[in-house]
Amino acid sequence: MQEILNRVDWEKSELLPVIVQDATNNEVLMVAYMNKEALQLSLETRLAHYYSRSRKRLWKKGESSNHLQHIQSFFIDCDNDTLLIKIIQDGVACHTGRRSCFFTELESGDAISEVEVDTAAMYGVVDELYHTILERKNADPQSSWTAKLLSGGDNAILKKVIEEAGEFSFAIKDGNEDEIIHECADLTYHVLVALGHKNISPDRIKQELAHRFNQSGIAEKNSR
Repeated sequence: MQEILNRVDWEKSELLPVIVQDATNNEVLMVAYMNKEALQLSLETRLAHYYSRSRKRLWKKGESSNHLQHIQSFFIDCDNDTLLIKIIQDGVACHTGRRSCFFTELESGDAISEVEVDTAAMYGVVDELYHTILERKNADPQSSWTAKLLSGGDNAILKKVIEEAGEFSFAIKDGNEDEIIHECADLTYHVLVALGHKNISPDRIKQELAHRFNQSGIAEKNSR
């Protein structure tokens, strides 16, 4: 195993770009990254594991959706710093619910393939909303409220966070359950816009919360 791992030129980067290709028809499905641990797991299990730059952690493709990638073969390029894997895909490869991540024509901006799977059911509404927010970075601010917020920068985004936090607080004080839910949804959306503006995945917030289960709240605050 170590001999195989050593064939990669890790001195150039700790992350290895990986082109993911359908083994049956050679369609390029996605591009991702592997660190040494992800590559080792992929070699051992023949299931694709990657390192997420946004989540800052290792992940197995399909860990939430069960859309696994079964690796048929590995290839490395002539510079020993890029990998190509040929896989059999369970379900779809793209988080948008499309077969391939390459569905948008650059010049026209048109999507050339349809959504095949309801990704909100796979990944959860928070992650789905976060990825939608990221996609709106390239949208027309005249036609998208999210794009308008993002184009306004920190001041516009944080003004809405503060405004929605105030409205949520008053809803809690008033005790109206429907209003509490409505205002919490508004606040959650605007917090996700702020996270998207800074390219911080909500998965990293989940990781931080999970980490805090192992210590008391008082100890956590004292450690800051």
